Amino acid sequence: MTVPLLSSEEAANASTTNQPTGSLASYRRASGKIVTKDGTEIFYKDWGAGQPIVFSHGWPLSADDWDAQMMFFLAKGYRVIAHDRRGHGRSTQTNDGNDMEHYAADLAALTEALDLHNAIHIGHSTGGGEVVAYVARHGLARTAKIVLISAVPPIMVKNGANPDGTPIEVFDGFRKALLENRSQFYLDVPSGPFYGFNRTGAKVSEGTIRNWWRQGMMGGAKAQYDCIQAFSETDFTSDLKKITLPALVLHGDDDQVVPYKDSAVRSAKFLQNATLKIYPGLPHGMLTTHHEVINEDILKFIKS
Repeated sequence: MTVPLLSSEEAANASTTNQPTGSLASYRRASGKIVTKDGTEIFYKDWGAGQPIVFSHGWPLSADDWDAQMMFFLAKGYRVIAHDRRGHGRSTQTNDGNDMEHYAADLAALTEALDLHNAIHIGHSTGGGEVVAYVARHGLARTAKIVLISAVPPIMVKNGANPDGTPIEVFDGFRKALLENRSQFYLDVPSGPFYGFNRTGAKVSEGTIRNWWRQGMMGGAKAQYDCIQAFSETDFTSDLKKITLPALVLHGDDDQVVPYKDSAVRSAKFLQNATLKIYPGLPHGMLTTHHEVINEDILKFIKS
């Protein structure tokens, strides 16, 4: 399938990133957009200087979900970049193209427009699938390492080749809940399984729940509906096998959204140079609830 995107030169020209000069040459604008040939605007944040770290967010969130990581790595001297996937956050609320093919190509357009090299790509949940698809199909030459956090590869849905996967009825339930009352659904998910706030003794953060809801409601319902199929039914097996770069695979064993045995454990086997770490008792959204632990482990991996 041909994805209609700007060339590297066109994308760079279309980007609203400034071109700093003089004593400000090491700084970049806080945010900007690139535009794809199909008219989709991809919003991104670009802070700091140094080796670039690029963050891909989970469903149905935005670049804002990486606040704790971006502030941490910015302070460590890295250039940190996070974008809103098409249909999500501040990017165009797309009617079509809400699939991994386009997500990966959009990320390729962004990395080319910003002329990123030797980048660390980090993806959470759906964003982990996006990272795998991008690196395998577009980004091997521009990428140094990858990190997958609570990520969906190799494939979530239960089928003949994945008998231990999640039944399709679960994802049908997501679609039904989104159509019936998206706002309520986007309160129920973070209040319960996403952060493990439904577990006995959990320290519930109302601010975290509201921030999840805020990010979800910023995006388009159609794009987020389509994305359910993208994150649950895309088979990343062949993509994983193409990646020879160092990879860190992180997952909590109490992930109620993406069960770790059918995701992280299997992904680490397909990747050619993977380090797998499973955290006892941590939830799907551990990059938020336990960011101090996750950030330090990622930093050690990057520096290794």
